[in-house]
Amino acid sequence: MAEPRGELPAHARCYLVGGAVRDRLLGVERGDTDWVVVGATVEQMRAAGFRPVGRDFPVFLHPRTGEEYALARTERKTGRGYHGFVFHAAPDVTLVQDLARRDLTINAMALDPATGELIDPFGGRADLEHKVLRHVSDAFAEDPVRILRVARFAARWPAFTVAAPTVALMRRLVDAGEVDALVPERVWQELARGLMEPRPSRMFEVLRECGALAVLLPEVDRLWGVPQPAQHHPEIDTGVHAMMVLDAAARLAAPLPVRWACLGHDLGKGSTPPEQWPRHVGHEARSVAHVEAIGRRLKVPHDCHALAVLAAREHGHVHASDALGAAAVLRLLERCDALRRPARFADLLLVCECDARGRTGFEDAPYPPRERLARALDVVRAVDTAAIAARPGAPTGPALGAAIRAARERALADAGY
Repeated sequence: MAEPRGELPAHARCYLVGGAVRDRLLGVERGDTDWVVVGATVEQMRAAGFRPVGRDFPVFLHPRTGEEYALARTERKTGRGYHGFVFHAAPDVTLVQDLARRDLTINAMALDPATGELIDPFGGRADLEHKVLRHVSDAFAEDPVRILRVARFAARWPAFTVAAPTVALMRRLVDAGEVDALVPERVWQELARGLMEPRPSRMFEVLRECGALAVLLPEVDRLWGVPQPAQHHPEIDTGVHAMMVLDAAARLAAPLPVRWACLGHDLGKGSTPPEQWPRHVGHEARSVAHVEAIGRRLKVPHDCHALAVLAAREHGHVHASDALGAAAVLRLLERCDALRRPARFADLLLVCECDARGRTGFEDAPYPPRERLARALDVVRAVDTAAIAARPGAPTGPALGAAIRAARERALADAGY
């Protein structure tokens, strides 16, 4: 008997949907291909060899291509938050009904592969042409995660604006407390994806505009309106600076842990008493406390969290490191655990470069501390600790550690530090 090959029943219709259609119209190839099947049942999909993978509603993988196929469905809100839905998937659900449940008009289009016809019942193509992010219907309000998705799309396409009615609807969702019901994992997932877009600052601008930032990340929201010394920060506003640092990280193609650390490095300035403005004495320790609180709240992955804590604590010392001699440079390397974790130290230096370049007029300025400290780490790592331990009469225990440390300091001094 022949293996099922993914042929659907003759009466069923299959359509390319969502982001795949949108990106095709934009001339972008992202690789994600999603299909909606109209007129089929779960049993018929299984009989055709499709492998079920959906936990909450019928989604399948094609037996040969591995592409995702979902039965057309409708949704009904039954409770607060991301999981408060009842789904209905049956052969009588139409394509338009399926498209109507989607978030934005630009994501609510379908393409008939047999005829090449674009099915666009909500004006998605026109919104693409006019660069507008617009909700399909008031059903948008049934899933608060969509607030984060809109913000993420704004970071992907900085030239797009969010339609005023959509912003107003997002604000009503925030005021109704729907954002409070979001699970931490989904919040982190969307934030992480948005941070990796070409203009991550746009995500936070949109979240701030609708009030969601104050709920999800109040530590970040508090940065706006807090001044910094103009001689060091011509942009003055701490929130503006934070966004410039994020965009600098995007220009430098920084990985996610670096971008997350950029967001958190100055959070302590948001809790500086106003009578101390524009100075922010001790903001590093406050930044560490805020980063740690967010990490617990959003269950931030360890690599992102550890770098963010390190950057919050040490970025000021890295900036001032050009004036440090051999002993102080070695202490900095030790505090950063640079010898055991050189890759994380390299990421820290990139965070600091983004911080330095995230200022008005400094966007393309060189950042000497990054090269100097990277070279210092190379010098220290080149010290042959095994040879020191193998010398006749070599000390042991803590005395050996002191001897190794002295050799590293001498190597730095000999290298001009």
